[in-house]
Amino acid sequence: MTELTDKKRADLRRLAQRPDSKIDLSDIPEIRTLPSDAVVGRFYKPKKQSVTIRLDADVLAWLKSSGEGYQTRINSYLRRLMSKQRTVGKPVTDA
Repeated sequence: MTELTDKKRADLRRLAQRPDSKIDLSDIPEIRTLPSDAVVGRFYKPKKQSVTIRLDADVLAWLKSSGEGYQTRINSYLRRLMSKQRTVGKPVTDA
């Protein structure tokens, strides 16, 4: 990567100080849906929150049987369910 010149560095400083209201975004289309090849979580790292959850013993045993990271797997399963619900547009229920 090339070094920034003093002029370019000064231009960037000026742009960074410009308020958002002064930036013309009219030629940039609004993103209404994620592309099918979007990778959620690759750059976006949501804030984690500690919770207490009660699971059936057999469900917990099944999750733990795959090795370490069962809490991460629970989060992944719930995230997929959430994404599916958002895509379908209605709550996913246990049938």
